Amino acid sequence: MFTGIIEALGAVRRVAREGSNVHFTLESAISDQLKVDQSLAHDGVCLTVIAVEGHTHTVTAVEETIRRSNLGDWKEGKKVNLERAMVANARLDGHMVQGHIDTTGICTAVEEAAGSWYYRFKYPLETGHLLVDKGSICINGVSLTVVDPHKDRFSVAIIPFTHGHTNFHQIEAGSHVNLEFDIIGKYIARYYEAYQK
Repeated sequence: MFTGIIEALGAVRRVAREGSNVHFTLESAISDQLKVDQSLAHDGVCLTVIAVEGHTHTVTAVEETIRRSNLGDWKEGKKVNLERAMVANARLDGHMVQGHIDTTGICTAVEEAAGSWYYRFKYPLETGHLLVDKGSICINGVSLTVVDPHKDRFSVAIIPFTHGHTNFHQIEAGSHVNLEFDIIGKYIARYYEAYQK
């Protein structure tokens, strides 16, 4: 489990394919503190560390993860949001995030608003019932508050700190992002579907 509060930015240094799997080697300020077999969120995707060497670590993504997320677009040099698993006795500053991506979205606009930014996203129509105004959404691993949700689009407001300390400063119109909807909303939707049958 994660909180959606980003610890560090990592840079992809190597992408290696092995069958249907893809190995990513990243360099970051926290890589040398990691251990093999540790869970780490990469742009919101929970991946297992398989190697640590100096200031780099390596993780592997399977075909299902590549298909469901934006990892298939990753190239050398890409900046990635990193967060280690939450500690049970610490404050939950964001919201409960599993690291299991539900779908991807596309940024349709970035609008500056007197020092902050509004990012607008379009996403699959069939998942529109999972968002509520002022509810939680995880975008590229960042815990954010939903603004003005519709059936196939929504917005978030980004403060300068988040803009500078995550990869949001690299997101522009046309960028693909990872989306994980609030787990509480997903459970409620599932129970409602079962009740309707």
